Amino acid sequence: MTFYFYDLETSGINPRAQRIMQFAGQRTDMDLNPIGEPQNWLVKITEEILPDPEAVLITGITPQKSIDEGYSEAEFLKLFCDEVLQPDTVICGFNTIRFDDEFMRATLWRNFYDPYEWQWQDGRSRWDLLDVVRMVRALRPEGVEWPFEDRIENTEYHGAQDVLGKKVVKVPSNRLELITKANGLDHDNAHDALNDVNATISVAKMLKSKQPQMFEYLFKMRDKKRVKELVNLDEKKPFVYTSGRYESGYNKTTVAFPITSGKNGNVIAYDLRYDPTPFLNLSEEELSKNIFASWDDRKKDGFVKLPIKELQYNKCPAVAPLGVLTQNNGWEHISLDESTVDRHMKILLSNPAFAEKLRSALEQRPDYQSEFDPDFRLYDGFVADKDKTKMRAVRVAEESQLVDMNLDFSDSRLTGLLPRYKARNFPKSLTKDELDEWNEYKGNRIKNGINGQLPVNEYVSKLGLLATTNSDEKSQFLIQELQLYAESILDYE
Repeated sequence: MTFYFYDLETSGINPRAQRIMQFAGQRTDMDLNPIGEPQNWLVKITEEILPDPEAVLITGITPQKSIDEGYSEAEFLKLFCDEVLQPDTVICGFNTIRFDDEFMRATLWRNFYDPYEWQWQDGRSRWDLLDVVRMVRALRPEGVEWPFEDRIENTEYHGAQDVLGKKVVKVPSNRLELITKANGLDHDNAHDALNDVNATISVAKMLKSKQPQMFEYLFKMRDKKRVKELVNLDEKKPFVYTSGRYESGYNKTTVAFPITSGKNGNVIAYDLRYDPTPFLNLSEEELSKNIFASWDDRKKDGFVKLPIKELQYNKCPAVAPLGVLTQNNGWEHISLDESTVDRHMKILLSNPAFAEKLRSALEQRPDYQSEFDPDFRLYDGFVADKDKTKMRAVRVAEESQLVDMNLDFSDSRLTGLLPRYKARNFPKSLTKDELDEWNEYKGNRIKNGINGQLPVNEYVSKLGLLATTNSDEKSQFLIQELQLYAESILDYE
């Protein structure tokens, strides 16, 4: 068994609308000692994408650099499969499950790979250090220096710390670059993928050294079967739950209770920090309105969020039995007490109809507009086995073989993806009709800003604004490169 730590730098935050621009990774043994040389690959941005300027200002990777020095997505994924996807590999990183893994899935999907098998076939599994950091901070903080950062809040306060009518407060932070700095760990160039990988390994070593029992426990809990043994609806019991969705003032940790079923066999957990009484008599419609409230509605005076969260078994949730709070002043660390938990749990148990209303309310999820672009339809269903054989044929085909390839997919999504795959990786294989279709799609996306991308005129205007607020030499260079890139892919005037 080995670990493989990886990190991505991307052209934006939307995993299906934007692209991977840098991949870096390092394999280690189970004691976190490096095995072999690291991987560090640039990936060519595809020509229909305008990268988010803010992302480029952070990473410093321009589209021109990715095109000049990078691999195509198809080339990158072949390297990835050959060099990274060894049997019995634990694929992990820092916030990889919620961010990097999603980009990998979308990239695999566009390039005719199964988007899920890489994480479970041949004894592989995944893990994420971010929630490990959060739970160690909450329950076993000894031995580690824990950073704080400034946050500006609206306030009527007008004291010495007042900034333009707003108050600066110190809040706990689990950002990788702050943890490494607070603990004297090397991390010279944050937001470079390889440096972030090395920093993550250093943090993992520190946690394993300072709190080995918690580290090993959470490593084993990456197995969803173990999570289900602790959190399930057949034997309901309170459990400790650490998640980025919980408040930083409570160290992102609470005591939760499995109350009803969620999507895909998951479970809905109620936060026992809060009294359920105000919600018990709400109708299904009122509960649904609360759960699916818009951002604007949530900001209105009087809105009280229903304290529930879907626990997803396959996302390595940081959960633990209640007994961990009896040691090391655990209850104090999360600002909670047993009597509050017991009182709120008894209210839930004595009102079983609430759980049923809640389940029904969750099923009233608003209908969202169906996505027709095959790039964006990753989660519309699993691919049938007979189509997986044809996907393999696409992946191994030479450019000349792709010209007349007609595989008659049963999944219409794959039929729509094939010309896109050819255009992005093997443009000489396009037929005239396919080339015309690709140019129309590319032009529409760039000029009119479909699929979460700004129209190019607005994009260039945004670059002009950023140029006035980012006056340092490096930023000015990056903004100029983005301007030149936008001009090169479309005459936007």
